[in-house]
Amino acid sequence: MNAAATRPRISVIVPCHNEAEYLPRLLASIETARRSFTGDPAAIELIVADNASTDGTAAIATSASCRVAFTAFRRIAAARNAGAAIARGEILAFIDADSQVHPDTFNAISSFLARPDVIAGTTGATMERWSLGIAVCYAMMMPIVWATSMDVGVVFCRRRDFDAVGGYDETLKFAEDVRFLIDLRRLGRRRGSRLVRARRAKVIASTRKFDQFGDWHFLGMLVKAPWYLLHRRAGDAFADKYWYRSGR
Repeated sequence: MNAAATRPRISVIVPCHNEAEYLPRLLASIETARRSFTGDPAAIELIVADNASTDGTAAIATSASCRVAFTAFRRIAAARNAGAAIARGEILAFIDADSQVHPDTFNAISSFLARPDVIAGTTGATMERWSLGIAVCYAMMMPIVWATSMDVGVVFCRRRDFDAVGGYDETLKFAEDVRFLIDLRRLGRRRGSRLVRARRAKVIASTRKFDQFGDWHFLGMLVKAPWYLLHRRAGDAFADKYWYRSGR
């Protein structure tokens, strides 16, 4: 994945904390998407943002010719920002390490961000496995997605717009991705542009949190979400249990 001969156009940033198990699968899917890109595949650079990993995450990234950014501050937002800080592309694309990207990802991103009426976008996701509980949780989220055009999967924007909103909010232990999209949407409204969903390029999302906490656990999270958002201490405790001390 060496793009040394060509100035990168799209920088893919993968925040990682102990992702040695999942990272190779993501990298393989990104390589497939690079080969499917109708532009120059060498114009896509891959950055692994290592967030204080203690496993072989950085070694895997290096062996795959990824650039590696390091940050010891254990926040997902900090990892994303660290990756963006060394990115050379005019387009930034953020994806979680336990996902698998669609082969048409870079074509979709390039097409959308060639349009002046688009400020940023997301690809959305389908799940790597389904059950009744997962399907119900997924269905409950869709009205919010339809109403806001804010989804999950690959999050993409122009570098200049990332800088304009100040990147991801590192004071937040969770929901920093939601805040980032809200900030971009506000910026877009001032310019007459909008968020989009690149639905033809959905990622395959990991179900490891459902495997760990149960297929119905997300319903309880939705009920408690307002409490977590309004009460910082409770929210931080939840984030520690769910993301930062969950055995990942």
